[in-house]
Amino acid sequence: MDFGIFILMQQRNKHKTSYQILRDAVEQTRVADELGFGAAWYAEHHFSNYGMCSSPLTMIAHCAAVTKKIRLGTGIVVAPLYTPARLIADVAMVDQLSDGRLNLGIGSGYQHFEFERFGVSLDTAKQRTFEMLDMLELGLKQPKFSYAGQFYQQPMSAISQRAVQKPMPPTWITSVDPAFVARAVRGGHHVFVSGGDGGLEKLHATRSLIDKVAHAEGKDPAQVPVGLLRAAYASDNKAEVDAYLECSRYQRRIAVSLKRRTAQIADDYQVEEGIVEGEPTIEESRALLPVGSVDTVIERVVHEIRTLKPVHYCFQTQMGDFDHPTMLKQLALWAKVIIPTVQQEIANDPPHVAAPAAELAAA
Repeated sequence: MDFGIFILMQQRNKHKTSYQILRDAVEQTRVADELGFGAAWYAEHHFSNYGMCSSPLTMIAHCAAVTKKIRLGTGIVVAPLYTPARLIADVAMVDQLSDGRLNLGIGSGYQHFEFERFGVSLDTAKQRTFEMLDMLELGLKQPKFSYAGQFYQQPMSAISQRAVQKPMPPTWITSVDPAFVARAVRGGHHVFVSGGDGGLEKLHATRSLIDKVAHAEGKDPAQVPVGLLRAAYASDNKAEVDAYLECSRYQRRIAVSLKRRTAQIADDYQVEEGIVEGEPTIEESRALLPVGSVDTVIERVVHEIRTLKPVHYCFQTQMGDFDHPTMLKQLALWAKVIIPTVQQEIANDPPHVAAPAAELAAA
C-alpha cells in the first residue's frame, strides 16, 4: 500500500494570510517527504477561500525543489479551464522539473462560481474533459499531433517539452461517473475517488461500480488502479478529533454551497458558512470516518482498504483552520505508527489489487 496526503489550502478567515497557508502546505509536503509518504496532492480552486492554490502544477514545481522522493500530484487539474496545448507543455515541463515524480490528476470541475469567471460553461465540462484527455494522451505520447474535436482543435504541432515518465505521467481521473471510470479503464489510468462523509457502505458501492465498469470494458477489475481520499485523524485527545471533524464539516458546507450555487460571498471572496440540509452530525461523522484513537483509525483504514482495494490511500491534512503544528505531529504519527501497522495487517492478508502508482510509473 502507498500512502499520501491531500492539501486543500483553505483560508477559513483572513487571520491567516494566503502566503502563510501556502508556506504551511510546502512544509507539510517537505515533512511528508522526510517521513516517507508516497505522495502529496494539491487541489485547484479559484475566486474563493475554499482553496488558495490556483495552480497545482506551479505548486508541484516549487515543492519538487524542496523534496527528494515523494510523488507530487494535481488534485486536480480542472481540465475545462485550460488551453490544451498549454496544459500539455506545462505537464511535460513539471514532470521534468520534478525528475519524473508528477502524478497527473484530472477532473471536470463542479463549481459554477469558478466556471462563470473563466467564461466556460459547466454544462460542457464533461465533454471538454474527455477531449482534453484525448489531447493529453496524444501530446505526451507522440512527437507531434493534431486534433479535431467539438470543443478543441489543434493543427499539427510538436510539444518541445517531453515528459520524463513514459509513455506519460500516471494519470488519475477523479470521478465516480461511470463514463469517466470507463474512460480511465480504457486508457489504463487510475480511478481516484473520495469517500466523502460516507462509511464502508459507500466505499463498497464505489468498488462495485468500478468492478461493473471494468467487466463491461473487458478488463480485469483487479488491474484497475484505484486511489482513495479520506478525512482521517488519529488522537486520544477528543478535543483534537472534534476540531478536525468540525473543519471537515466546514469544508463540506462550503463545497456544497458552491456546487449548489447558494454560496454567499462576504469580504470579497470569503464564502459564508451555513448549515447544509441533511448533513451528518459530528457524531455521525465520527462513526463513519477513520477518526478517533490510533487503534480505531488503524482498524477503520484496514477495513476501508479491504473494501475498496486501492493502491493508494491519502488523507486530508489541511482544511478549515486546523492547527498546522498539530498536523505536523499527526503526519509523524501516521508515518511511525499507523501506516506500518496497516501495511503489516494488509501484508498478512492482502486484497487483490493492481501495482502501486510508483511501480506503474517505473514500468
